[in-house]
Amino acid sequence: MDKDLGQKRAVQYLYSPIDPFDQRMMSVSDGHTIYVEQCGNPEGIPVIVLHGGPGGGCSPAMRRYFDPSVYRVILFDQRGCGRSRPHASVTANTTWDLVADIEHIREELGIEKFIVFGGSWGATLALIYAISHPESVRALVLRGVFLMTQAELDWFYGGGAGQFWPETWARFARLIPPEERDDMIGAYHRRLFSGDLRIETHFARAWSSWENALASVASNGNGGDAPGEYARAFARLENHYFINRGFLEEDGWILNNIDRIQHIPGVIVQGRYDMICPPQRAWELSESWKASELRMVRNAGHALSEPGISAELVRAMDEFAQTLTS
Repeated sequence: MDKDLGQKRAVQYLYSPIDPFDQRMMSVSDGHTIYVEQCGNPEGIPVIVLHGGPGGGCSPAMRRYFDPSVYRVILFDQRGCGRSRPHASVTANTTWDLVADIEHIREELGIEKFIVFGGSWGATLALIYAISHPESVRALVLRGVFLMTQAELDWFYGGGAGQFWPETWARFARLIPPEERDDMIGAYHRRLFSGDLRIETHFARAWSSWENALASVASNGNGGDAPGEYARAFARLENHYFINRGFLEEDGWILNNIDRIQHIPGVIVQGRYDMICPPQRAWELSESWKASELRMVRNAGHALSEPGISAELVRAMDEFAQTLTS
C-alpha cells in the first residue's frame, strides 16, 4: 500500500468504526473471567490485540487499525481490568497466566495462528507469548516497545524521564516521603495495596496521571484525573507486574530468548520521542530479531493515537493483509 495513502487514512481516523459480531465472558483459570470480543470478517485473517498497562483494558478505538473486510479482530480485557472479573485483582494474575489466557482464547475460537498486535505492555506480552508459543503466531506488529527490564523501570520510575518533565515528576514524587523515594515502585506498592480504598484510589490516580502525562509528544505535562475505579485497576495491576519484574526468571529474558521467533516476521513502530518506552529498546530488539523491521516515527511519542504512529500501524496491517491474501 502507498505510504502516503496509509498516513492519510490514519490522520482521517483510521478505518470506520465497526461493531463486534461476538462478545462474551470467557472463564479461564483460578476464578477469573475475561471479556472477549470479535469484530470484522468472521472468515478473515485472525489478529489478536493486546492492550497496554498492564491494566489498561481494550477500547472500541483499537478496532480501527484493521480492514474489517480482511481481518477477524479479537480484543480482550486482560485479567483484573476492563470488563474482566474480579476487578483490580492481582490474585493468580501473572504474565504466565495471561499467556495461558491467550492460548485459551485461540483454542476456544478455533484459530490455528494469529497475527499478534500489541503496544507498550501489549508489545511485551506479544513477545513473551510468541517466544512461548511460536507455532501459534503468524506475525507480530508492535508499538512503543517495552522489554520489561530493570533499566526501563529505572528510567521511568527512578527519575530518568523526570529529567525531561521535572514539574510533572515532582507532583508524582512529592506524595512519597523523601526517605522512600529511592524505590518509587515499592513506595507506591505499599499505598496501592494498603487495604484502604480511599488511600488506594488517591495514589492510583497519581500513578496513572504520571504515565498519562508523558504519553503524547504534544503533552503539556498534565495527566488528568482518571476515574477512580479505572485508575485503581490500572495502577494496582501495573505496579504488581513491575514490582515482580514481569514474573520473568531473569532480567533481559525477552532478548535472551529471541532466537525462538527469528522465523516470525514483524514490524516495530516506535516514536522517536517516546518518554515512557525510549527507542533504545526498540532498536535493540530489531537488531536481535532479524525478521523484524523497525519503523521509527519522527515527531511522535508513545501514544497509540498519535497520527504518525497510527499511520505506520495501519500501513503495516494493510501490508500484511496484501501479503497474506495474495
